[in-house]
Amino acid sequence: MTPLTQYGRMAEKHWREHRPKMVRELERKGLLHQLLQEAEEMTKTEMVTLRTDLMQRGSTAQQAQTQAWEMVREKYILLAPEE
Repeated sequence: MTPLTQYGRMAEKHWREHRPKMVRELERKGLLHQLLQEAEEMTKTEMVTLRTDLMQRGSTAQQAQTQAWEMVREKYILLAPEE
């Protein structure tokens, strides 16, 4: 099993706190680690694209990194809480 990166670990912590039902179901199906890896990969891939685009528009590397993270984080990592 491939170890999670910072994004995967952040997602797991957040999901366990804010999406416990989803986590239990994914664990029951044996899919939690796979979905955490997918979330981190999607985050990394989308952030590279966004960073490149933002830097081409004049942002510094740090500004582009920060902006890309803010644009992507709630899509894959910091999911909305369960109801």
